[in-house]
This record gives sequence, C-alpha cells and structure tokens, in this order.
Amino acid sequence: METLRERKKQRTREALLRVAVELFTTRGYEGTTVDDIADAVGVSQRTFFRYFAGKEDAALALDEMTVAHFVEAVRARPAHEPPLQALRQAVLEGWDTLHEVVDSVVPVERFLALYRVIESTPVLLAAHLRRSVEAEEVLAQVLAEREGLDPETDPRPRLTVAAFGGVMRMTERRWMTDGDFSLEAMRELTVSHLELLGPALAGKWLPYTKT
Repeated sequence: METLRERKKQRTREALLRVAVELFTTRGYEGTTVDDIADAVGVSQRTFFRYFAGKEDAALALDEMTVAHFVEAVRARPAHEPPLQALRQAVLEGWDTLHEVVDSVVPVERFLALYRVIESTPVLLAAHLRRSVEAEEVLAQVLAEREGLDPETDPRPRLTVAAFGGVMRMTERRWMTDGDFSLEAMRELTVSHLELLGPALAGKWLPYTKT
C-alpha cells in the first residue's frame, strides 16, 4: 500500500515535470533553467535534482513513460501473433491509450508539443535517439523471449526491431513536416507506413499512392 510520504513524493515529481513541460514548450528548452522549474513549483534546486538528473532527464521523462508503456504492451500481446504484428498492434494501441499514460501530468496536446521541442532541439534529439537505441535492445529481448530464441545467436529479433524502429523514425520526421500535429495525424501516418513495410521488404515495388 502506498504511503503518504510516497504519494507526496509522486505529487512533487509530477508537479516538477508538469512545469518543466510547460516551460519547455512555451520558452523553449534553452530558454528554461533548472531554477526556473524549481522556483515555479516552490521548491529548491536541490529538490529538483532528487527527482531528475537534469533538464534533459525532465524533458525526456514523458517519452520514457510512453516507451515503457509500449514495451509492456508488446510483452502482453497474444503469443500467436508474429513479431512484427505484435509490434504494430502494440504501437497503435499505444497511440489510442496515450491519454492514460500522460494525462496525470499534462494534456496529450502538451505532450505532443513537447515532442516537437525534442525533435527540433539538437541536444534533446541526440539524447532521444540514444535512448531509442536502448529501448530497441529491450524490445529485441522481449521478442526473443516471446519466440523462445537467443538474440545472441539469432539475429531476427534485432533485425525486426531495427526495421520497425526505422519506420517509426520516418513517421516522426514526416509528422514534423506535414503541419498537422494532432495525435490522429501521427496515428494515421504510423498505420500507413507500417502497412508499407512488409511489401517494401518482400515484394515488387508498385507505384506509390499517398494516403
């Protein structure tokens, strides 16, 4: 059972994260300091560092939460699903249930605005890509467990995750440039790009019609 102290710590962390996201999306990442975040919540800089290693950690915390949610969704997919289908269904369900992950901290629209800050800030984008590589290794391990394989001797889990991750990166870039920054637009792009993956890898390329 969660104690009063644990609930207080969780509320403080969420307050710091909420303010950090609001400041990053209104002032910009470079225009926001740790002191700005701590002062807005009414705590000390020392308190901020009890919860986050620094600004980068705070900026990527919500993304970490969504990745963890996605990994668990993959782990929970029915055992009969092929690996790529399990990844596809898990990521689409992730977009559908995004509110459940981030609404306790910020509205989904604010999270998507933060996503654009990450994509447009070189230091954050580099950190995001580094963490994405780490997440892909975790996903490969999950797929290997599902299939009863050893990823050290069978390259298929890592190859599948690498292909999937490439599609998701292209989807993110396309979403950033298309001008429609809604959750629905991101989901539609995800669907259309994942549907192209199998035929692009295994079949003859037919004329492409933009959906």
